[in-house]
Amino acid sequence: MAPRDLKLPADRHPEKAHRQDNAQPKKPGWIRVKAPTSEGYRQTREIIREHKLVTVCEEAGCPNAGECWSQGHATMMIMGDICTRGCTFCNVATGRPDELDAFEPGRVADAVAKLGLNHVVITSVDRDDVEDGGAEHFARTIRAIRHRAPDTTIEILTPDFLRCGPEALEVVVAAKPDVFNHNLETVPGLYPEVRPGARYFHSLRLLQRVKELDPSMFTKSGIMVGLGEDRQAVGQVMDDMRAADVDFLTIGQYLQPTPKHHRVDRFVTPEEFAAYEKAAYGKGFLMVSATPLTRSSYHAGDDFARLRENRLRKLGQTA
Repeated sequence: MAPRDLKLPADRHPEKAHRQDNAQPKKPGWIRVKAPTSEGYRQTREIIREHKLVTVCEEAGCPNAGECWSQGHATMMIMGDICTRGCTFCNVATGRPDELDAFEPGRVADAVAKLGLNHVVITSVDRDDVEDGGAEHFARTIRAIRHRAPDTTIEILTPDFLRCGPEALEVVVAAKPDVFNHNLETVPGLYPEVRPGARYFHSLRLLQRVKELDPSMFTKSGIMVGLGEDRQAVGQVMDDMRAADVDFLTIGQYLQPTPKHHRVDRFVTPEEFAAYEKAAYGKGFLMVSATPLTRSSYHAGDDFARLRENRLRKLGQTA
């Protein structure tokens, strides 16, 4: 697709500084993790480097990378490592991206096959410089994985396609991922500060539209807590997601990547996460993951298996 004329920095050097320095509070013991040292981690890293791929695990500084990579569960981030948005919670670089790499879908598929993944999560940066927001690139990646690793189930975590026509989403859904994930990230009242380039109700409508296009497709969305939201606002987001027929909800603790990013308002306790999980199941979600270390792709394969079982159970069938 033809690139768009964006008002981006004159050069392509990434900018990760979004705000003036915000002091980072000390992390409580329940969200501390060990540094990665396993042989499995090393092997996964080698495969990612060999195929010249980018992972959100590294770019976003995920605290679970050591555990996931030790099992070969790397979340590939397609369309480059520079985003056209500047969300204040995110550690991915912001700037002017390179052109899309036409060979990337094939390299992703080869890596998935080499890692022997039963379930893979594919995400991306926002590409507002591309006419379709990268929709066709997502579709090509899905098709390449289906060809190279036909037994692997595919979960995608997409941008919002805010500046594209409705056909962009249609292209992605038509490629038949097993799970369509798009994160709302936070409560609507914090969007101007936390996610200024996005629109809450557009993202909500995107998820609803996926179900209209393919009612059988699992949908998933997630938010972070500890950004300054309150429980009532989180409950309203849950209600909004259920109104959009979202199947799977994730809730995790926001961790401030650098002093230049949005400050951590507070660390939510494990007991509060358990209360959120209970409330979410009560609202009708098929699957909920709500813990301090929950991230969109954390234990995604195991969660997908449970998601399918829960749907069958709800329909009165056996797995």
